[in-house]
Amino acid sequence: MSENPSTAPDLVDLLAGSPTNWGKWGSDDEVGALNYLGPEQVLAAVRLVSSGKVFTLQRLIGDPKGDPVWPGRTPAERIQVLDESNWDEGGNGASYPGGLHYADDKIDAYLQGSTQYDALGHLWYGGQLYNGYDARSTVGGLDKASVQPIAERGIVGRAVLLDMARFRGKPTLDKGETFTHEDLVACAEAQGEPIQPRDILVIRTNFLQLFHEQGEAFYEGFNEPGLVYSPELVQWFQDMEIPNLVTDTIANEVTTDPNNGVALVLHSALMRNLGVTLTEIADLERLAADCAEDGRYAFLYVAAPLNIAQAAGSPVNPVAIK
Repeated sequence: MSENPSTAPDLVDLLAGSPTNWGKWGSDDEVGALNYLGPEQVLAAVRLVSSGKVFTLQRLIGDPKGDPVWPGRTPAERIQVLDESNWDEGGNGASYPGGLHYADDKIDAYLQGSTQYDALGHLWYGGQLYNGYDARSTVGGLDKASVQPIAERGIVGRAVLLDMARFRGKPTLDKGETFTHEDLVACAEAQGEPIQPRDILVIRTNFLQLFHEQGEAFYEGFNEPGLVYSPELVQWFQDMEIPNLVTDTIANEVTTDPNNGVALVLHSALMRNLGVTLTEIADLERLAADCAEDGRYAFLYVAAPLNIAQAAGSPVNPVAIK
């Protein structure tokens, strides 16, 4: 984060005049730019499937190598409740007719501590969430713009992988390395699959590989690579009607903007203002390797986060089908 937050401009001032989609789909809308993904987009995406290859994009929860999470959050803890030892002598395993035994477990986790979808009300400034909802509606749980409407709707559309690490000739992007919408366009064209209006954008940096290589040192001076704010970038997202931004980083954008010192500007400009849904911590390695091999970077994307009332986010296991 910025070493001196007091010198950073307020988001109210920085994003004054920035485009919004508030009211575009009605005063009660809670799914934002996902409205761009209608039946026409779904059917066009289905027609991309030719090989039947399936790639799941969720990172392993409870990875023995560790789970990368936002600083201050703790990794998920899976707790074994019942196993065969409960039926040892003196154990508390229940007796069922026929003699069955079973395993049971539970999880203690941040809902945004793994591959996950942000609710549109997850982040705000100026006292208002997406679509103008009052920030007080988050007290005790999100009454508006929670992850529930996104989960109930689901996300299906044409997605394009933008392999920024390969495009820049690196195994991983560097800490704080930035790129723009123009870089995304150039990457897509180099890959032979231009970005189309209403595409779901899937961006690979492979930055989280450094977490597994560096351990806790990964969090020193924490500043992930990613898209960097500019008015032109925001307008491009608006003009292209981008519904969903999927990345393999924790924050989905450069963590602290090098140009103004503000944290997570695009969460505000894209998600809070335009209603673009953000998906983070995706595992894109198998998909990216296959795209590099067959030269096909567009595919059918299907996802639905867990349907949790009033939640600010939810784990998800997106599926890419080629």
